[in-house]
Amino acid sequence: MTTAVVAGWAAWSPGRENGNEWRRWARKPAPLACDGHPSADFLPSMLRRRCSPLARIMLTTAFASCPQEERADVRTVFASRHGNINESIPLLDRLAEEQPISPTRFSHTVHNAQAGLFSIAAGNRQASSSVAAQEDTFACGYLEALTHLQREPGRRVLLVTADIPLAPTFAALVEESTASYGLALLLASEGPGTLLDFCMSPSAAPGSHEPRPDAMEFLRWLLCDEPQLRLGVGRCQWQWERLRAA
Repeated sequence: MTTAVVAGWAAWSPGRENGNEWRRWARKPAPLACDGHPSADFLPSMLRRRCSPLARIMLTTAFASCPQEERADVRTVFASRHGNINESIPLLDRLAEEQPISPTRFSHTVHNAQAGLFSIAAGNRQASSSVAAQEDTFACGYLEALTHLQREPGRRVLLVTADIPLAPTFAALVEESTASYGLALLLASEGPGTLLDFCMSPSAAPGSHEPRPDAMEFLRWLLCDEPQLRLGVGRCQWQWERLRAA
């Protein structure tokens, strides 16, 4: 399966939270802010206290993109290049000092923490994947979502991707767009929405290298009328084609 319908979406970045704000941004993209995270007031306070800034972004977009009646039934893919690595730094410092670390704090740093928190918050016990694939994280997350649709075409898949700026300890090691952002896509095998085709090929020519994360470039394209989007500056090129508008 290479086609999917985008049946719903939601995005978040500091200062941009609703669909109208993102549509205005898509017509005239501006740099995304780096500081801040959503309050996630829809979560129970005990669960909200367990959420890192990244988790709050991911759960905010996930809940906004998926109707309440479906949240317990969708398969999920959570994609983040860096995950909660910033929360790992204090733990690594304590290990270097030969000090004990908190098992609770460690559990918040694992890469599937956001998937677990969503499962608890939504009462969702369906299959879930957590993906990290360097600069190809968004595209690989999308590909992973397609495999879930292939496995169970009648069940929709929620793809959630987000990242926040790396702490100074690691920031100098990676060249990338710096922003706090999240994007959730509710994907279906059929039905109303924007129908897209997706393919991957070895990188033979430079793809899009926009000054923003791939997920946000995908959103800009999704909200415009361009027929194709090509991303990827590494080993692979990823291409989406619009087969039907919403």
